[in-house]
Amino acid sequence: MIRSRTLITAALLALSALPAWADGARTYQSTCAVCHSSGVAGAPKLGDRKIWAPLIEEGQAILTAHGYVGVRGTPAKGGKPDLSIEDFAAAVVHMLNASGGKWSQPDAKGFAAIRAEIVKREKELAAKPGK
Repeated sequence: MIRSRTLITAALLALSALPAWADGARTYQSTCAVCHSSGVAGAPKLGDRKIWAPLIEEGQAILTAHGYVGVRGTPAKGGKPDLSIEDFAAAVVHMLNASGGKWSQPDAKGFAAIRAEIVKREKELAAKPGK
């Protein structure tokens, strides 16, 4: 019995030590799949390499930041107001890698570039007439 508890405790500790991005597939399923599994409102469908190719070319910082702020038909944060940038970025990596990309989870430098692009994009959107 003690051995079982020790193994369960060790497993739980190992899971809790996973980085935030480890749940990219889970975030995709709970938030992004609503649109990206079927292409609702023109959302690029998961796995459609042809549609995702030009988005992949935009680059990780730009695509992640613009999606996080809201772009094309994507609502800000995928429509989930409490979604962290880390979880959003993980879901983007999951979607892109399932659609022809070969992206890695962002490191500190990558997140700095994403955050800088978020600030830039928010300023651009605020400067647009009608805002």
